Amino acid sequence: MNINRTMPQLLQERAKINPNKVAIREKDFGVWNEITWAELERRVKHAALGLVKLGVARNDKVAILADNIPEWPIMELAAQSIGAISIGIYASSVREEVKYLLEYSDAKIVLCQDQEQTDKVVDVRHELPFLKSLVFEDSRGMRDYLDDDFFISWDNFLEQGAVLEKEKPQLYDTELAKGKKDDICHFSATSGTTGKPKATMLSHYNYISMANALIQIDPISEGDDYVSFLPFAWIVEQVFALAVPLLTGMVINFPESAETAMSDLKEIGPHMMLGAPRIWEGVQSQIWVKMNESYGFNRWAYKKMMATGTKAAQYRMAGKKMPLGLALAYRWAHFALFRPLKDQLGFLRLRRAYTGGAALGPDTFKFFQGMGLNLKQVYGQTETAGLTYIQLDGQINPDSVGVALPGVEAKISEDGEVLIKCDGICSGYYKLEEAFKDELIDGFFKTGDAGFINEENDLVIIDRVKDVMHTANGQMFSPQFIENKLKFSPFVKEAVVYGNNKDYITTMLNIDPLTVGKWAEDMGIGYTTYADLSQNEKVASLILEEVNKVNLDLQKDEQIKRFVLLYKLLDADDEELTRTGKVRRGFISENYKEILNALYDETKKKIKIIAEYNYQDGQKSSIETNVTILEPIRKEV
Repeated sequence: MNINRTMPQLLQERAKINPNKVAIREKDFGVWNEITWAELERRVKHAALGLVKLGVARNDKVAILADNIPEWPIMELAAQSIGAISIGIYASSVREEVKYLLEYSDAKIVLCQDQEQTDKVVDVRHELPFLKSLVFEDSRGMRDYLDDDFFISWDNFLEQGAVLEKEKPQLYDTELAKGKKDDICHFSATSGTTGKPKATMLSHYNYISMANALIQIDPISEGDDYVSFLPFAWIVEQVFALAVPLLTGMVINFPESAETAMSDLKEIGPHMMLGAPRIWEGVQSQIWVKMNESYGFNRWAYKKMMATGTKAAQYRMAGKKMPLGLALAYRWAHFALFRPLKDQLGFLRLRRAYTGGAALGPDTFKFFQGMGLNLKQVYGQTETAGLTYIQLDGQINPDSVGVALPGVEAKISEDGEVLIKCDGICSGYYKLEEAFKDELIDGFFKTGDAGFINEENDLVIIDRVKDVMHTANGQMFSPQFIENKLKFSPFVKEAVVYGNNKDYITTMLNIDPLTVGKWAEDMGIGYTTYADLSQNEKVASLILEEVNKVNLDLQKDEQIKRFVLLYKLLDADDEELTRTGKVRRGFISENYKEILNALYDETKKKIKIIAEYNYQDGQKSSIETNVTILEPIRKEV
């Protein structure tokens, strides 16, 4: 395929080459429905003309607020076909976040998946002067909106486009031909770890060039299956589930819902998969729970075979031949455990699995590589179209993010910051041109990550530059490294480490409600809420032992001296995490400053907390609990 084209132009080419081959597969009411490339192009054409009917012109903004559904890429490609610019909004965004992005981007049209997403816009509609129409995909619960011309159903929207096609049959092709590869086609919001997200202005060529670089390293065959369940608003999913399929003919499979994604994955058995660290950590926790529920002999055999897998992983990741004894033991472990386990998870056909968006701990890498899963790290930023570095098959160092993709150049600044130059670098931030200029040095983008390039030419990321810390005696340490060590425990869901210019290191932990809840059930420990479970004395003892194990693997200055179990899960709705799951350390230190101060006051062993708790249904309740400060064992290593 010609990479010097726009993405809608690539769609037109793909539809001519493979009109009857499957482009998209979606599960609906338990049935997988298929959309061919020819049908996909037809729907994109009608959606594009539907936008024209609604008054959308070149450079207008079209927002999409939805989970992963086929209508997302259809609307995105439709907007781009007529020179408009799409902007993605996370379905998990709360009303104020939705208002901010719609207002900031000057969105003229918004596609909402259902009533839940529509209501977020309705509440702020009159504060958005640029917004002219709302298209909704799912009509259930929308009866009260049908008499308002502001709202239009997806089916009606496509019908209007079909009518315009009959009236002006050349209009779509004329608009499509006007597109240039360097046109801005999409706004991708930055993660906003330190403030409000910025709209990164990305061109067709930004996407296509980095997708093309990826498939030069890891070839993808026409008809390969990919399951899309990470948010389409995330830059890496944009590349994997939009640009890559247009270049290769890969099939995108949409699960029935976010809740059924992992079970739907089993029915597809994808060849390629992308998961954020929290996905892989969640799968690891599920495996632990299932094994812990099994018979004693099965648990014993699991531990033995996982130990064999971990040893074998060292050879597999390095592309080296295993010793004969280990090779035989691993072959048996694969037959008896790993192959059936991968089959149950839907991973049996996976040639490659990727993780990105944040660092994944080396121990978790070894866990999956030991199973025989070819899990690899990808690295990049929103501003570089999501991808710049990748781990090569047989050359996987879990402490690095791999080697540069073709066309990517990197160097390290005097301050130790990673600088990147590539074809994926965006055109800037919308309405914040001066802010983006500050992010460039001689054409190199300042990633904000501290790192170095090792002897194997692998890029090693230490941590975010702003997050790298120093102990009181000047010893540098990476909180992310310690956090990943802690999160390898099946009982720890999240960790936030502190200690910059302090005498010792502390951390706040979230327990994993799935695994700790199962453990509590087995131990006969009763509890009602997460807060109740997290503050249980026996649970505290359990986590204390896990932290003790981590301390044994850390240098003296990196060891944790004091920690607490938080009484609530960190939540993006409370601004404690980004929508991609990254920790917002500054917000957390402010939200829990009483606890953080107590961690550095050795006279305090327990503090009383009265706080407001947000439930998933939006209800709020006051919570009162005693948070205990725990002190693990610290040893010389």
